[in-house]
Amino acid sequence: MNKYVLLSLSCVIALSTVTVASATPDKAATPATAPAADKAAQPAAVPLAGKVLETMDSGGYTYVYLEKKGGEKVWVATAATPVKVGSQMTFKGGAEMFNFESKSLKRTFDKIVFADAAVSDTPIKDGTSYKGKSTSGGSKAAAATKDGKISVAKASGANAYTVQEIFTNSAKLNKKKVVVKGKVVKVSAGIMGRNWIHIQDGTGSQTKKTHNLVCTSKDSAEVDDVVTISGILAKDKDFGGGYKYDAIVEESTVRK
Repeated sequence: MNKYVLLSLSCVIALSTVTVASATPDKAATPATAPAADKAAQPAAVPLAGKVLETMDSGGYTYVYLEKKGGEKVWVATAATPVKVGSQMTFKGGAEMFNFESKSLKRTFDKIVFADAAVSDTPIKDGTSYKGKSTSGGSKAAAATKDGKISVAKASGANAYTVQEIFTNSAKLNKKKVVVKGKVVKVSAGIMGRNWIHIQDGTGSQTKKTHNLVCTSKDSAEVDDVVTISGILAKDKDFGGGYKYDAIVEESTVRK
């Protein structure tokens, strides 16, 4: 084989090597299209406490940029609540969302915690229950008390149901009047122009989340009150930002 043939073969081999190399993806390269948002929610540590660096309201929610002890910073979202920059805030833990897009703010958060409640004092007992003044209206923000099993008799009269019956029959009862009696276990006052009252009567399943019924009302109630609530049932009510209810009683009147 003469030297010209050898030279030609060498060029072909070299060119093939370059072509293969350029066709191999660079594993370290950044993809041209951003990945889809990871919507999987994960439990956040309790509590979330620190100094407010920035705050904004949008779409019925308050977004707070919090600097925790040690310097770590985190975005927290909760139902609309008055918050002042520079103040110290404590939030009941909620769920972490990654790459969350807020359409009302036209902004995507790499990570944000949707907190169940904003409170002004420290957690009690096991760190999952809170008592004290709510930053949203001055009433008790939460009291998931564990001082005994709840057992409340079913309301009497027309349209009366237990908590479990409301969840079980939510499709049939959607947009209809219901009456339910229970013990108040949590109150969040003055959020989106109404009070959010959580009641339990001892029926339903905690595992299936059919034991706790949320009712919204202009009327007020205190934690541990036994109340009869009349209102309109809404099925699969979605307020956005992760606040979705399989069943919720709206436009409620509260009678102690």
